[in-house]
Amino acid sequence: MMPHFATQSGRIFQPRQLDPTGGAKNNASANRSVTARCEEKLTVSYRKGRTNPVSALAFGLLLCCCGCATSSSDSATADDTDSDNDPAEGVNRAIFKANLAADRAVMKPVAQAYSDHVPEAVQTGIHNVVQNLKEPGVAVNDLLQGNVNHAWQAVERLAVNTTVGAAGVVDVAAKWGLPPHKADFGQTLAVWGVGEGPFVELPLFGPSNPRDAVGTAVDLALSPLTFAGGAPAATYAGVAAGGANVVDTRVQHLEDLDALERNSLDYYATLRSVYRQHREAEISKAKEPEGRVDISFPDASPRAAPPADSGK
Repeated sequence: MMPHFATQSGRIFQPRQLDPTGGAKNNASANRSVTARCEEKLTVSYRKGRTNPVSALAFGLLLCCCGCATSSSDSATADDTDSDNDPAEGVNRAIFKANLAADRAVMKPVAQAYSDHVPEAVQTGIHNVVQNLKEPGVAVNDLLQGNVNHAWQAVERLAVNTTVGAAGVVDVAAKWGLPPHKADFGQTLAVWGVGEGPFVELPLFGPSNPRDAVGTAVDLALSPLTFAGGAPAATYAGVAAGGANVVDTRVQHLEDLDALERNSLDYYATLRSVYRQHREAEISKAKEPEGRVDISFPDASPRAAPPADSGK
């Protein structure tokens, strides 16, 4: 019996088994369905507003498990394109295997037990608290990207949920028309015009590039628990929040990532493609909001002199 699960719209998603001997047209159709599911889940449940090293680990391990189905011809085309910017592919593949093994041995079993035995209301409360801790970093990065309206929305969410929402346990702000959004420093650097550089697979942290690796370090420093560091209570709170974020992130993708793994022909290559496409979508979205202030650097190159008036 084929596995299936419900999408957010309530429809049942049932991935089709790929035919290794042919049926390229049917395979391509199945690939598009799985890819759409993957991008929907990654976009809706961001979780990349890292609050500490354990939170960053969650995102890395999440992406390490993520693959999208591709037909043999589509996979070859994507791989040829992506390999041009993956000079250390051999090393990256070895690290990817280690990251995937860590997920299968630790993250997935823990997330499955959490999903099965922790009441849904408690899971929602933990998720809301973790999201609330990300809001200061989101607001700072929104400002750095020139997204003033989004920055103010993040500040409003933090104020409302910390007070009325009982320290973030209840997402009152979302009910008041202030939904969460994401913004990270790697995205900020991209908005400023910094290139991504070559693809790299980081141990434990997963898929990245030099630009996003720098962004990860800055995002860790923006955590409110980092500023409160030093005291034992703050340290324990940081570990607890990071662990909660790890598990919460993994739980959101238990079923769909299993489907993606079953349908992926080259797990590493599709992971690389999904990561890049997802980041490009996030960066494009950051450049589009209404009310965004243009913070791009002026073109310093001299302009050509206008043509002389011929008098005609």
